[in-house]
Amino acid sequence: MTWVAAVARLRARREPGALVTVATVRGHAPRRAGAKLVVGRTETWGSIGGGNIEAVAIDRAREVIGTPDQEPELMEFALNDKVTGRHGVQCCGGAVSVLLEPLPVVPAVAVFGVGHVGLELARILARHDLDLHLIDSRPGQLTEERLSVLADAVAQVHVHHTPLLPEDVLADLAPGTHVLIMTHDHAEDAALCDAALRTAGLGSIGLIGSAAKWARFRRRLATEGGHDTAAIDRIKSPIGMPELTGKEPATIAVGVAADLLRTFEQEGR
Repeated sequence: MTWVAAVARLRARREPGALVTVATVRGHAPRRAGAKLVVGRTETWGSIGGGNIEAVAIDRAREVIGTPDQEPELMEFALNDKVTGRHGVQCCGGAVSVLLEPLPVVPAVAVFGVGHVGLELARILARHDLDLHLIDSRPGQLTEERLSVLADAVAQVHVHHTPLLPEDVLADLAPGTHVLIMTHDHAEDAALCDAALRTAGLGSIGLIGSAAKWARFRRRLATEGGHDTAAIDRIKSPIGMPELTGKEPATIAVGVAADLLRTFEQEGR
């Protein structure tokens, strides 16, 4: 498997990892500059030359995998018989520097309802490195032409047309996925709020709408849904930034996106 395919596999599995690259070589070394190794929690793909260099790099990669505030780091190795490494001696005669780049799990966001605000929000979020799920019960909201504004997305965009029960998508989302509920139908919003509270492992849950709408939903979630106050308080509504008072879809989307990006930063600390 190529290193590109290995990185893609980790991304698809939503597993953290690290990319290890031979950055410079002076004198004799097992591999040339540019050789790559991908390290996962339990697997590795590729090689930077084996021996002590590779074993130390794997050890260090697994120390940093999944830790907060990950930064690339450069590791230096002297390859001579006077240097005893943690995993033995490599006496090729040269020196090698190795760049270790963490591959964190990117955030995941599910937007239920790709109407005027939902599409504007998708346009903003698509400019970031994340997994973006777009869900709508109306096929017209998910046409290729309408979503063409996301053609140059940095995010990996997943489109779900769910004509009957959009809440069924919740069970298939990765743990930690942030959920934003903004459909065209208040009944659909209510069903999604109830289902989201019953779905273990989700990240934040946000509901678009006024304070009056949220007061009605709170009562229904308690009386009809049987949810306690602590559970209901997991849902944030209204969403976005209250100091932005504009009603234009793009303005609302900017506030929602900014608040979500702040949440990502807090998670990464």
